[in-house]
Amino acid sequence: MAPSLCCSRVENVFSSGIFKLKKQQSCVAAANARNGSIALLSSSSPSSRISLSGASFYHSTSRPRSLSVRAASPSSPAAVAEPEGIKINSVPTKPIEGQKTGTSGLRKKVKVFKEENYLANWIQALFNSLPPEDYKNGLLVLGGDGRYFNIEAAQTIIKIAAGNGVGKILVGKDGILSTPAVSAVIRKREANGGFIMSASHNPGGPDYDWGIKFNYSSGQPAPESITDKIYGNTLSISDIKTAEIPDTDLSHVGITKYGSFSVEVVDPVSDYLELMENVFDFQLIKSLVSSPEFRFTFDAMHAVTGAYAKPIFVDKLGASMDSIMNGVPLEDFGHGHPDPNLTYAKELVDIMYAENGPDFGAASDGDGDRNMILGKGFFVTPSDSVAIIAANAQEAIPYFKSGPKGLARSMPTSGALDRVADKLNLPFFEVPTGWKFFGNLMDAGKLSVCGEESFGTGSDHIREKDGIWAVLAWLSIIAHRNKDKKPGEKLTSVADVVKEHWATYGRNFFSRYDYEECESEGANKMVEYLRDVISKSKPGDQYGSYVLKFADDFSYTDPVDGSVASKQGVRFVFSDGSRIIFRLSGTGSAGATVRVYIEQFEPDVSKHDVDAQTALKPLIDLALSVSKLKEFTGREKPTVIT
Repeated sequence: MAPSLCCSRVENVFSSGIFKLKKQQSCVAAANARNGSIALLSSSSPSSRISLSGASFYHSTSRPRSLSVRAASPSSPAAVAEPEGIKINSVPTKPIEGQKTGTSGLRKKVKVFKEENYLANWIQALFNSLPPEDYKNGLLVLGGDGRYFNIEAAQTIIKIAAGNGVGKILVGKDGILSTPAVSAVIRKREANGGFIMSASHNPGGPDYDWGIKFNYSSGQPAPESITDKIYGNTLSISDIKTAEIPDTDLSHVGITKYGSFSVEVVDPVSDYLELMENVFDFQLIKSLVSSPEFRFTFDAMHAVTGAYAKPIFVDKLGASMDSIMNGVPLEDFGHGHPDPNLTYAKELVDIMYAENGPDFGAASDGDGDRNMILGKGFFVTPSDSVAIIAANAQEAIPYFKSGPKGLARSMPTSGALDRVADKLNLPFFEVPTGWKFFGNLMDAGKLSVCGEESFGTGSDHIREKDGIWAVLAWLSIIAHRNKDKKPGEKLTSVADVVKEHWATYGRNFFSRYDYEECESEGANKMVEYLRDVISKSKPGDQYGSYVLKFADDFSYTDPVDGSVASKQGVRFVFSDGSRIIFRLSGTGSAGATVRVYIEQFEPDVSKHDVDAQTALKPLIDLALSVSKLKEFTGREKPTVIT
């Protein structure tokens, strides 16, 4: 169908009964003869009980305040009667500054998106940036992480899509679809593309963050060639095409037709679960997860994977109901910060490091594309995680039975994966931060397993990183290692798997320091200062006890399409393989996040158990000194240390 495109409130839902779902649902639209709409679904009770992936909630069916598209001048909107029976309004608007798309879409505070036509302008600018044949009468997917503002935003996106000639929108029930699920649905349904309503791992709620991004027909995030066009069109936009149709009820699975345009509300889990069953050996995993000798804990962080956790881990794999923590998706993520790291997933970390902690623990983020893996009293760095998955993929995961096609990592991610690629004689790629850079390699058949140190891991089963996939991959590895164990025999643990890997490949000590919401001016000045430093540096320069091999501002030429991405991070690489990297993150919604990456390779097995912060202290001190970070940002210490 699709044309080829270029390219803390901590609660356990299962032990606490029925929860009141906080987000309002849009009510059922009545039939509207004037604009040709037909509502196929109905509900008459003011409050009804619904089921979200096995968990029950009460929800209000009162209509939320609809996000309106308003004219930016006193002139009346022009109405164009379409032959399909839908009235299309051309609403005058004006450009709005600050709509530059970042690494993973447009992210701002909710109050910004609620400003007049802010969201509508960006959505219309997107349609203005695509060839009409890429969406006219086509199918688009729409979903998100359940955060505050998603339901209102979904109604606006639906109406503008209809106004621009889209034939059908496929929406996850209650607006829910994880980022990897959107990619999976696009690929399975052969959709033209899809919208993801999420600010990923950033906090949610009226005072926090919201975001939007567009994925193409392969399921991957739109390339910079398109996001640059979107930004350009936000600077010249003059009107918004919106269909005069009522809000669509997103709380029930089914199809609603408005003339020749339709909205299909689907179960958010089914297509994704079907894909996971094709990738992994669920019977093998179930033999481990359902075993009384294995204890498993998954923290959904009140985010989107709460909708997926019970159907997958409990219903399919036999985990106990109390294995799922924070399993109800909430608009504000339970007042938490849905970023699965040692700082923001502290509750899970404390459980895993307790004296009688579970054997395996994992967490996922706001939109379900990130993951954290823990063993009993043991943290697996994301850099090690992707390397270990790649090293064990062929023997433990049926999808890779013929072996991976190639491996890739983002530039700041440690070199642990490089060593696996070298030993397995596989093609290897180092790309800039941003999952879209993996997509071309996958579509060209050059890449199977990839990862980012920012807790993102995935493969070519879709075109996004995938948190639950990473958890299932690890469970597959542990299950494979223990498949022949007799009852009562000690299980091979997460720590055992990691230490065996280090013994084979060596250990890449790695840490990341995040300085969140710095003043942008100071952060940018620091980067400019570092660029000046590297312009004057030369091989052999002495940095304390380290000898410089080279220093640069990372640039990447795509081996598939020849596109170039420059200024992707300042690197200091030393003769012993140690690295210090500095970059500004593009995933925040306010200020600047400075990320500092520190890495040192250690081949000596006798030194592998040293704490990473201890092993890396000389390099960390050097990084702070070379960058003059405190002087430029005023920050005494990082917000998060990974």
